[in-house]
Amino acid sequence: MADSLTDSGSLYSPLVGLVFVFNLIVGTGALTMPRAFETAGWLISLVLIIVLAIMSYITATFVIESMASANAVSVLMSEELNKEEEKGNQTNDINDKVDDPINSSSHYESEVNDDERSPLLAASDMKKTSIFEIRKRIEMGFMASMFFHKVGLNLFYLAITIYLYGDLAIYMAAVPKSLRNVACTYMGNFSDNMTHCSNYSLTNSDPCWAEGGLTRIDTYRIFVAMFTLILGPFVFFNAQKTKYLQLFTTLMRWLAFSMMIILALIRIGKRKAEGHPQVANFQGIPTLFGVCIYSFMCHHSLPSLVTPIKNKSQIYALFGWDYLLILIFYLLLSFTGIFSFSSLQDLYTLNFQYNSCDGESAITKVVFVQYFLALYPVFTLSTNIPIIGITLRNNLKALFQKWAPFSWTVDRIVFPVITISIPVVIACVTDSVEILVGITGSYAGAAIQYFVPACLVLCSRKYLKIQGSAEKNPHRSPFSHSAWVYAVLVWGVLCIAFVSANYAIHGLRV
Repeated sequence: MADSLTDSGSLYSPLVGLVFVFNLIVGTGALTMPRAFETAGWLISLVLIIVLAIMSYITATFVIESMASANAVSVLMSEELNKEEEKGNQTNDINDKVDDPINSSSHYESEVNDDERSPLLAASDMKKTSIFEIRKRIEMGFMASMFFHKVGLNLFYLAITIYLYGDLAIYMAAVPKSLRNVACTYMGNFSDNMTHCSNYSLTNSDPCWAEGGLTRIDTYRIFVAMFTLILGPFVFFNAQKTKYLQLFTTLMRWLAFSMMIILALIRIGKRKAEGHPQVANFQGIPTLFGVCIYSFMCHHSLPSLVTPIKNKSQIYALFGWDYLLILIFYLLLSFTGIFSFSSLQDLYTLNFQYNSCDGESAITKVVFVQYFLALYPVFTLSTNIPIIGITLRNNLKALFQKWAPFSWTVDRIVFPVITISIPVVIACVTDSVEILVGITGSYAGAAIQYFVPACLVLCSRKYLKIQGSAEKNPHRSPFSHSAWVYAVLVWGVLCIAFVSANYAIHGLRV
């Protein structure tokens, strides 16, 4: 987010762009979706996720239109700057001719000769490129500085900062929780509880091992501290995610998700499914709303993904297919999960762990698959934490830029410490990934996915109208009528109001 205006880099085909967008959207949120479906009920979940997918697609088209508008403004500003420079050069030339009448004629002849050596086909005869062509990668923060006033710009950076804090807290909780669940071997005292092991639910106050004084929450916090000491220092420096890490995380993601879906389908096919999900539970809607917002989030990264696509003429059709495929994928993952298991963990991968005292309820007895799925968040999320931390640190600097330049101590020590310490504290307070995803998505996520794109597209249209641009934006959103924009804003306000009222009445559902 800190980079304002950069080149697009190497180009790739629309098909590759479709894969990149798919990989960006399908992430941590997908692991919390089956539990959210179970909590809210399958019918409400089905309706809500379809509506939220459509709303997310609409606002994604708003961001792309704003990117095109920002590129147009960049071209117009460059042309204006060039005209001022040419006017200044012409003034200097006239002054030179007056001051040196002997050399003025030879200078004029040189200009004529240069013109004669120019190609016969003028640039105007060639195919003209639209000023709205998305050629430069203009990040969301720079678009906000282009089209928003100072208050709007600060609100944008505040929203993205809160979202990234939530994002980092989710990662800081998910990885240690996965490690804790694999490391802890105590399965409960079933003789004292007079219950079958498959119905016994472990709590944070239960011991981690049969012998030893550490509870499950103690072990979890130890892993949080270890995780912070290992990856926290990266926030103090700059790092780049290499293509090899991207390839690694992509392969791990698809291997894990494919395993989970196939294993659940096999269990259902063998009639061993234990799930009996409820139809509807309105108290579960707030968490489901936040999870779905978080799971469809891609808007803040669209400039990096869309700009390098070679042919953008069918960009909205490409995104439409992407959203449809992701929706089908989420439904397949969630419905197989809620019908396969009698109770779901907030991290879906933990349901595939061998944690039953008799071993009969384990979905698979292949030890490698059990450990691979249980540790999947560790493999993939760990590589993202330095990148998210550095992005958060840079956005914090942008939020407090009116006090810049910062001293070395503030720049290199204070900002990184503030960046990493708050998510660590949040992770120590709660290990509920479901709650963290729900709150992050419901508030900061809703701001980035609904309010920012809607305001960007409104302000960019107004700005270009004031500038008197006569050319039509070829990347104008299919939902170009202003009614769509205001509908998104109203929808966002109503959703946040409903979520807040539900949390106030019923509290957080852990």
